[in-house]
Amino acid sequence: MVLPVVKYGDPVLRKKGRPVEKVTPEIQALIADMIETMSAARGVGLAAQQVGHALLLAVLDVRKAEDRPSTLEIDGKPADLDAHMPMVLLNPAVKPVNAPVAGPEGCLSFPEIYTDITRPETVDVRALDPEGRVIEFRAGGLLGRAVQHELDHLNGILFIDRMTQEDRDDLRPKLDKLQAATKSALKKSKGGR
Repeated sequence: MVLPVVKYGDPVLRKKGRPVEKVTPEIQALIADMIETMSAARGVGLAAQQVGHALLLAVLDVRKAEDRPSTLEIDGKPADLDAHMPMVLLNPAVKPVNAPVAGPEGCLSFPEIYTDITRPETVDVRALDPEGRVIEFRAGGLLGRAVQHELDHLNGILFIDRMTQEDRDDLRPKLDKLQAATKSALKKSKGGR
């Protein structure tokens, strides 16, 4: 089922996720819905907060982003990206491998807002998969950037927090409009119950 994507201004986007202690049927259903939602929105990543759940759960799929290459290494060897997508990360942790570089980012919670964000180009990732097994890999290019973007979401950090002050000032009118629209919609939905 395609879920509504939470927009900037909803407090859940600032909540730190709780660890996923056990993969229950409810978590499995949420994972399936998140993958379907990400695909329908043509995104490359989606965090649980973006669909209203403060959990340490993210899904990724960078296969359709052919203009922005990704790298994936498992046990120090290049791995077939397609064979590992969509990717589900539970309780992920990331360690930077190299120096930060600027690159373009957008976010499904910030429609039509894009800017360059500086992040390490490659990261080592450790997480649990949906079967509760530990997975470890090295992600670079778009996949590395997407993993870091989603990990930020899981910690209540938004990509606007990583923008330069100049970019934030330039985007302020769009951000204020989006935030006001989201807050207004939330107020209406609470008043209508």
